[in-house]
Amino acid sequence: MNPAFAHATWPQIKAALAAGPVVAILPLGATEAHGPHLPLNTDVIISEGMAQYAVPELEDAGVAAFILPALAFAPAEYAAGFAGTISISASAAKAVLLDIARSLHAQGFACLALANSHFDPANVAMLRDAATEIAALGLKVAFADFTRRKLAQTLTEEFQSGACHAGQFETSLVMAARPELVDETARRSAQDNPASLTEAFTKGAKTFEQAGGPQAYFGFPQQASAEEGVRTYELLAKALVTAVREQLAV
Repeated sequence: MNPAFAHATWPQIKAALAAGPVVAILPLGATEAHGPHLPLNTDVIISEGMAQYAVPELEDAGVAAFILPALAFAPAEYAAGFAGTISISASAAKAVLLDIARSLHAQGFACLALANSHFDPANVAMLRDAATEIAALGLKVAFADFTRRKLAQTLTEEFQSGACHAGQFETSLVMAARPELVDETARRSAQDNPASLTEAFTKGAKTFEQAGGPQAYFGFPQQASAEEGVRTYELLAKALVTAVREQLAV
């Protein structure tokens, strides 16, 4: 069956739930500036890719999975100074997540898996709170939080450095999934920017500009490759699948 939830009919969803267990994977991203070379929906592309790579692995484990339509709006104040960025409040974002979870729980879904690649501190904090509240509703929730040291260490050197917004890490992922959306001229001319977002956040920076990213990117876009992107999707998916299997004990 096509894993795209929105492409299924209601009888198909009903039949899948009757056969159970069924996981709903929710790709989470933002609509925000990602340098001069990547699209505003970069995080959505990455989260959808993570979900797509995870589905076959879950099926191999005997778990059916559907990929929900992505949520493309989130807290994104760090990029608010750049045209195209749309930031919503953490309370609004969490309210939507909780309503989605309530609906899924009422229908009999076994688990909600949060596939997130938008690492704005306000968004991550919101997701952690939401995961706790969703679990309290009685719905199992799997959240591979890549800002936690254990998972961060499974990813690339650039990601671990914190200089990874629209840099080599994210650019590679977009090149692997949607290469036609990468402005190659801008990517090749983007100079290295080793400024660490995580260090800047710790020191109190509130915007990308304050953090040392006047063009809304951090890292090394010129070093990106589709091959790295594929390898990274496999790592992201593995972490998400592990989180789901831990919740379902399969």
